[in-house]
Amino acid sequence: MRKNIKVSICCLTYNHERYIAKAIEGFVMQKTNFPFEIIIGEDCSTDRTRLILEEYKSRYPDQIRLITSASNVGANVNAVRVFKAAGAEYIAICDGDDYWTDPLKLQKQIDFLDQNEDYVMCGHYSKRISENDEVHYMNFNPIPLSYSFDDVMSGSKTEISTLTIVFRNTKEIQEMFDTEWFLKCNAPDKFIKLYTTFVSGKRIYIMPETMSCYRQHRGGMWSSLAPHVLKQKELNDLYTMVNIFNYTWIQKTKLFFLYLKKYFLFELRKRGLQETLGTIRTIL
Repeated sequence: MRKNIKVSICCLTYNHERYIAKAIEGFVMQKTNFPFEIIIGEDCSTDRTRLILEEYKSRYPDQIRLITSASNVGANVNAVRVFKAAGAEYIAICDGDDYWTDPLKLQKQIDFLDQNEDYVMCGHYSKRISENDEVHYMNFNPIPLSYSFDDVMSGSKTEISTLTIVFRNTKEIQEMFDTEWFLKCNAPDKFIKLYTTFVSGKRIYIMPETMSCYRQHRGGMWSSLAPHVLKQKELNDLYTMVNIFNYTWIQKTKLFFLYLKKYFLFELRKRGLQETLGTIRTIL
């Protein structure tokens, strides 16, 4: 742990010149009674993202750390190198095309986690907006929510966007970043939620406040994919989920029904009956 640093804000960015300044402004405006650091992984953008980051680094040299490389390393390696550089008691996440809107966001979440040992992670509600800041979704009646590993595993969850979460930076979590499967998964943010709840046996708390904006745009990592490509990536992550965690029969049943609902027909068309039956046998 870095001395006296309470929170490491981890930000991944690539070709976010239109958005990165707003993300950083959301970090530096945080009002806290504890020190925090900002770690930004810039993955060799082809636009002006690096220049904008260097300008902010010169303005906030004691708070912002830039992690760069001579060539593009890809989203997962970029994520791992940023998370492994995080030396604080807690990690907060926000990608370079999203942003926070409440200057007390971190203080509220850290206060909750410090006072509630039964929770390993804290999130909150978020708006979904377009690349031009048009609001596509907002919950006008937020309520407190609490999620277990089972809830995240089975997909029975809402309002758990990655840009909202703060979680305990434990030894077990740091070990996850060294695993081969984490480097290969398609949605590392989902596996952070799964793994933190699984190894700790603790829950995720969602505060009933809207404190951030999640941006959907054509250059987004997921929104730019064709539907069948997106579905295959999700299915590949389901394979990983099945293989890396130990499940009770009740949990296996939930996974099976999730597979039937979302992936059975897709895999049947793409891979045939025998491969599909093999997946079912593996789940059960």
